[in-house]
Amino acid sequence: MKFKVSSGLNIEATALGNPDDPLVILLHGGGQTRHAWGGTAEKLSRAGFYAVAIDLRGHGDSDWSQEGDYAIESYKEDLISIIHQLGKSASLIGASLGGMVSLCTAGDKECRDLCNALVMVDIGIYPNEDGSNEILNFMSSGSKGFSSLEEASDSIASYLPHREKPKDISGLKKNLRLKEDGRYYWHWDPRFIESRTSNKSDYKLRQKIYAESVNIPTLLIKGALSNVVTQEEVDDFLETIDHADFIEIDHAAHMIAGDRNDIFANAAISFLQKTLNSE
Repeated sequence: MKFKVSSGLNIEATALGNPDDPLVILLHGGGQTRHAWGGTAEKLSRAGFYAVAIDLRGHGDSDWSQEGDYAIESYKEDLISIIHQLGKSASLIGASLGGMVSLCTAGDKECRDLCNALVMVDIGIYPNEDGSNEILNFMSSGSKGFSSLEEASDSIASYLPHREKPKDISGLKKNLRLKEDGRYYWHWDPRFIESRTSNKSDYKLRQKIYAESVNIPTLLIKGALSNVVTQEEVDDFLETIDHADFIEIDHAAHMIAGDRNDIFANAAISFLQKTLNSE
C-alpha cells in the first residue's frame, strides 16, 4: 500500500484487516520501520480493526526528504494527508517519534475530526533528554554500516541486554539495506539524526501546547525499564492530559512492542474497544 502525501513524497504502508472496520494507524519510532508493528497489526485485525502501519518519511521503504526535512510538523502533515486519503477518522498508536507525531496531530484543533483515540507508546509529551540521547547515540553508532547481519544483531543485543537475542536474525533484513560496498546500513536517512538535535526548545513548546488541547480518549503505555519515559515524564503527561489512562508494563524497556508484544497489544486493543463502546 502506498500513499502520495501533500509534500509529494511516497509513503509505504502495510494494511491488515477489513477497510470497513474501525481504522487504526500505527506509527513507529525513530530508526524503525512499519515492520516493528507486525504482531500488533495482526492482533488488531483479528480484534476487528483495520490496521495500517506506515513507514514514516525517511524510514523503511518510504521516500527520503530531499531537503532533509524531518520536523515533527512535517510528519504531522504526512499523517493528515494519509488520514484524508483513507477517508475516515483514525485511532493513532504511536511509539516514540510516532507518538510525538500522533500527539501533535491529535492536539491540533484543525484536526479534531481526524482522530478519535490516542495511544502513546513509551513517549510522554517529549522524551527524557538522557534517554533520548542514548537512542540517538546508538543510531549514530551504525553510521559506517555492518559487515554482516550477525554484526548488526550483536550491536542490538549490546544495546538491549534485557532482551533475549533471537536465533533467527533474518528479519533484520527488513531494517537494513545492503549497499554496493557490501555492508549493511540501517533503513533510514542519516539526516534524520540532525533534525533531532536542533531546535529542541521550539518543538517542546509546541508539543506542550498540542498536549493541552488533546480532548480524545488517550492512553499512555510505559515500559517499566524505560529511561525515555521516567516518572517525571509520566507525571507531566497525566497532569497535562488529565483524562488519560496509564499502564506500565513490567520487564519492558523503550521498545515495548518488541519486548512484551502480547501484553502491549492486548492493552491497546482493550483500550480501543472500550473507547468504541463508549461512543
